Amino acid sequence: RTHSGAMATPTDTVVVPRNFRLLEELEKGEKALSALGFLSYGLADLEEDVLMMNWNGTIIGPNNTPFEGRIYGLTIICDETYPDRPPILKFKTRVNLPCVKEDGSLDTRNLPILTNWKRSHTIEDCLNAIYITMQHPTSRRLQQPPENAPEYP
Repeated sequence: RTHSGAMATPTDTVVVPRNFRLLEELEKGEKALSALGFLSYGLADLEEDVLMMNWNGTIIGPNNTPFEGRIYGLTIICDETYPDRPPILKFKTRVNLPCVKEDGSLDTRNLPILTNWKRSHTIEDCLNAIYITMQHPTSRRLQQPPENAPEYP
């Protein structure tokens, strides 16, 4: 029953609390690399980060692209507004993509999942959108930094 005493209807949406949602994502992220083979994500500090804000992500560059064989590291911040607002993603590994700014942060205007964010989107959806961008013909034509380039500050 709802607080007005009426029965909940099938169209009512249940809002999963942030911490339950992030625990689900953590569990899924730990299994992601084996399931998908090209991306993974998890908490940066499992012991100390009780609010589950600081995450690390990894994308393995798609085959038959200039990104092939490279491992791209990202920092992901799920602040207190997540999942109502998108996470903040920033590449650690240097990369040249239309959706990445000079400092490694993501340009939300050039990554539709961030522009059109829905509460149902996940960290995995964000990493997958970047992976798909790497496969796009426009991205394939971009000159990439050398593999030994220093990480973004």
